Parts: sequence; C-alpha cells; structure tokens
Amino acid sequence: MHSTWLKDDIIKLRAPEPEDLELMFAMENDTSLWCAGNATLPYSRYTLRSYLEQSRQDLLAERQARFVIEFVDGTGAGMIDLADFDPINSRAEVCIGILGKYRDKGIATRALQLLCHYAEKKLHLHQLYAYIPVWNDTSRKLFAKAGFKESAILKEWQRCEDGYFDVILVQKI
Repeated sequence: MHSTWLKDDIIKLRAPEPEDLELMFAMENDTSLWCAGNATLPYSRYTLRSYLEQSRQDLLAERQARFVIEFVDGTGAGMIDLADFDPINSRAEVCIGILGKYRDKGIATRALQLLCHYAEKKLHLHQLYAYIPVWNDTSRKLFAKAGFKESAILKEWQRCEDGYFDVILVQKI
C-alpha cells in the first residue's frame, strides 16, 4: 500500500470537510479569480455547506473531485480539483486556486505535482489538461514546471469586464 499518494513533507491534499466552509467561501468568492474561471455570482455559505454535506467525493458519479490543499499543521492554503472527468477518454481538467497570502511560496507547485502523480499512478488517467488565460504568466510557469505543454490558443474563449480574451490549453499526456 502506498501511503503518500496525496502528501509530501509540507502539504497534503485531502477531501473537503464541513470545517472547510470558510476556506471554500474565501476561495469561491475571491472576485480576483473569477476572470480565470466561469464564476459569475458569489456563493453563499448555505450553498457551500449543502455541497459539503451532499458531495460523495466520487469521481465516477460526480465527474469531479475537489481537494483541500493543507499544510501538515492543518492550515488550509487553497483548493485543487479534477473536473470534467471523462472516464471513456481517461482525462480530466485541473483547476487550482491558492489563497492570496500563500501565493508565490511553492504551494501550488507541490499540490500540482501531487495531483499529477496521483492521477497518473492511482487513477491511471491518460491526460490532464487546463485552460490558462494568456495573461496569467504565473499559471503558465506553474503548469510548465509540472510537465504540461501548451497545445492550443483558444481565441476569445472567455469574457471579463474588458471583453473577451484568449486562453491557452495546456496538456500533460
């Protein structure tokens, strides 16, 4: 049995617990992250609490798996997800968010490395991918460091208050 699939000496990835409500509330309602994703409205604590109560954390049934990025001392630093899981084609999208005070400290790099290893060796996924806004150099460097390759530019793929912008599709095969 491999006991370190989702942890190293600094962080661990674990399933969300009811105690993570405030962490999720902070992450989902950080409007500075909305342009990089598909969020359009703030999430209420009630909605997030319902999600935490109802989620079975079953990749096959829900087509997603959310993980809290936690320091070994129990402090939550962010979230990393496998989303849009496609069991037929053995692939999933990776989404990651780090709380502001923990950014630029290598936490995202560690979390992404752990998730990639788990997805490949335990879940036997053939491919992981992510959509990155062209202007997000930090995310581009993060995913490149984890072995993702830029494979396409999707023109005017997402919209923000300033209009449409391009995103880069990155893949790790």
